[in-house]
Order: sequence, then structure tokens, then C-alpha cells
Amino acid sequence: MHVVEYRPERHEFAWTFGGVPPVRRVAPGTCLRLWTEDAFSGRLTSTSDRPSAVLDMSEVNPQTGPFHVEGAEPGDTLAVHLVELTPARDWGASTLIPLFGALSTTERTALLHEPLPERTWIYQLDRAAGTVLFEATSADLRLELPCNPMLGTVGVAPPGREVRSSLVPDVFGGNMDTPEMRAGATCYLQVNVPGALFSVGDGHYRQGEGESCGTAVEGAMDVVLIVELIKNAPAPAWPRIETDTHYVVVGSARPLEDAWRASQVGMIAWLGELYGLDRLDAYQLLTQAAESPLANVVDTNYSAVTRIAKALLPTAAAYGGVHRHLREQARSL
Repeated sequence: MHVVEYRPERHEFAWTFGGVPPVRRVAPGTCLRLWTEDAFSGRLTSTSDRPSAVLDMSEVNPQTGPFHVEGAEPGDTLAVHLVELTPARDWGASTLIPLFGALSTTERTALLHEPLPERTWIYQLDRAAGTVLFEATSADLRLELPCNPMLGTVGVAPPGREVRSSLVPDVFGGNMDTPEMRAGATCYLQVNVPGALFSVGDGHYRQGEGESCGTAVEGAMDVVLIVELIKNAPAPAWPRIETDTHYVVVGSARPLEDAWRASQVGMIAWLGELYGLDRLDAYQLLTQAAESPLANVVDTNYSAVTRIAKALLPTAAAYGGVHRHLREQARSL
């Protein structure tokens, strides 16, 4: 397997999906060993740091990429398999940003009271124990929480010459912020432009469902992934994720119920492809079998997840068994 290593310099970060020339051209089946900076561009390093003082809001969520996948054409499906996600620092940061977060006044939910006070938390990583340390600032409480590395953003260039901020999740993927995007998962995205132009970033050492305050335990990440191209198969309208145990669809929209609806309709389409069900049979099965965790309720679009456990379903080979094939390839690295 061909392996490409790429660690971007600060001036090489991408801040959008679309509108950015590729940093590398790669063939399908390539393994990429990458480094991603945290969502704050490495500017939050201490509990004394305040976002309004140290952050440049035009430089948040830096992306590594985009990568041009040779042979990818609009209508194809790109498969991105996450092999390893390893924290690249021994600490991560979370913070309250003015006018941001699900339980704060925001520019879109305009209220008369002031934004929540700024506060920053630094989580120390214990690699041996596999935990991050929460330390309360208002009480004597310290909690070791499991470290669950994930990528907040995995996406391709959107269709129609659109250029979208790396803060936005939509049909092209982007800033979905779902903990489903962890090592061992395969993400399927519809190719919208020649070469697909996919990017990754926004590493989280841990995040709860919903990402309530708007920032997870944000941290730089060492990423190993394999990229594959699927021709002559129905391209997903919304991002799909396959793990060893679940089929997952992510929908992104506002209001939140429309994000949920998009993920539900996307799963109905996938069940039809996997088992030959018509929409109504798939709708009924979905109603009795689906789980609906939230991904994020803070971004410019909200993201909702619909997932179904494979254990409830007959064995199937999504996209001809690409996920299983990539899992086998990953073991050989």
C-alpha cells in the first residue's frame, strides 16, 4: 500500500470546503499519515486564556488538505477509513466562547441578557490510563474521563462551486462533530467535484453527544486513514458512516428536527439499497430499530445522527464490502 505523509505548516491550513487548491494528489487505496491542528489553531494553552483575547475567529477549525483523489468524478462515492487517531499533545482545551454554545445567547438566538462569562478548561491527558482530567474551577472536583479520540470534521468540496466555512456541516460532510467519527469507522461521502477534494481536522480527545457548550476537548491529532473510491454505486445524499457494529447517517440543518429528518430519510435510502426494501418497509423497520443521538447543536447547522445496530439486521455488504476490506488493509499497516 502506498503511504503519503503530510504535516501542514500554518500557512497551508484550509479554512473552507471548496475554493482551495489541493495540497497533494493521491490514488485510491492510498494510506495517509497526517497531522491536524486543534480547532483553536493552537492559541488556547492555559486556563487564563480568554477566547476574545487570543482567538482569531477567522482562523478556527483549520483543516488538513484538501487532497485530490485521482479518478474521482461527480456522482462517485468517496470512502475515508479512519485507521488511527492519536492525540498529538498531552493536553486538550475547551472553552466558553461569547455568542456561541447551545445554552447561551447567540447571534441567531438574540436575547437581551449578556453572553455567558468566558472560561477555559485545560484537560491533561494520561496516555497510559487512556483518560483526560476534568478539573472544576468552582469546586474541588476532579474526574478522569475516558479519552475517545474523534475527528469533528471530515468532508469534501461541496457542489455548485460553493465555498463553505470549515465550521459548517452539510451534505458534503464538514463539521459534523459526531463521536461516530472515530478510529475503525468508514465515512462515505458523495463526490461533487473532480478529485473530491477532501479534508479532515478538528480533533477531539473527548466529546459528549451534542457538544453542548460548542467546544469539545479540542486537541491536535495524528491521523492515519485510507482513502478509497467507489464507482458505479448510488452516491449518498447525506454522509454515511459504517463501523463494525452500526450503520450511521448524519443529517445537518436548522432547525434541529430537519437535521434529524435528513438523517432518517438518508437511512431509509440506505436500508433500501442494502435489503431491497421499498420506502414504507424501510420506514417501518427504521421506526422500530433506529437510535437517534445528537451530534452537535451549536454549529451554523445542527447535526443529528440516525444509526442502526448491525446485530439487528441480516448480514449485508455495503458498497460491496468496502468497510470490511479497508479494516483488513488497516491491520496490515
